[in-house]
Amino acid sequence: QVQLVESGGGLVQTGASLRLSCTVSGLQQFNTYRAGWFRQAPGKEREFVSTINEAGSTTYYADSVKGRFTISRDNAKNTVYLQMNVLRPEDTALYYCAVHVIGRPDQARSYQYWGRGAQVAVSS
Repeated sequence: QVQLVESGGGLVQTGASLRLSCTVSGLQQFNTYRAGWFRQAPGKEREFVSTINEAGSTTYYADSVKGRFTISRDNAKNTVYLQMNVLRPEDTALYYCAVHVIGRPDQARSYQYWGRGAQVAVSS
C-alpha cells in the first residue's frame, strides 16, 4: 500500500519560511516517479504548486510561487521537500504532495498517489 505523509506545516507570519516534507512508503523505485506539490485553500479548487522530475534535476513552478518556493527530493530517503520562503497570506492552504503517473505534470489528474495534506497558515 502506497502512503505519502506530509509534515512541516504550521502557522507563521508574513515573510516567514517553512519547509514541508513528504515521505513516501510502499512504492517500489520511487526514483522512477515524478513528484509534485499542490495546495487547496478553503472554498477554492486544488491548484498546482510545483513538480520535480525523477532525478531531481528539473523543476517547474506555478507563477504565484516562482522565486519563493523550491522543490527538491532525496531519493535515498524517498522524500520530497518544499522550501517556502517569503510566505504571504495568500499562501494559506492545505498542501498536498503527490506521485505522478501519466499526463501533464501541472494537472492534479496526472497524479495517482496523494498524501492527506499539511496545513500552512500565514497571518498578515
